[in-house]
Amino acid sequence: MEIKHTPNATAGEFVAYENGVEAGKITYKKSKEKQIIVDHTYVNEPFQGTGLGKVILADVIKYARENAIQIVPECSYVQKVFDKNEDLRDVL
Repeated sequence: MEIKHTPNATAGEFVAYENGVEAGKITYKKSKEKQIIVDHTYVNEPFQGTGLGKVILADVIKYARENAIQIVPECSYVQKVFDKNEDLRDVL
């Protein structure tokens, strides 16, 4: 599994690939200088139920921590993960 982060001036995405095939992604919009709004998580059908969403989100959180960026979870999946895991809330 490979996860690629592709940022641009106003948004970005973290895309997971398995053997060159897109398995899932998390997208975000830049809100402020040090803030992103995570607005969508999608996992392609063959990869659903495998925990891939959490794997991609872990990469997003790692990026946020390394760059002192705050995450605003607009995506309901991401919000649920933060609600259940207090140890991740340092990036909120």
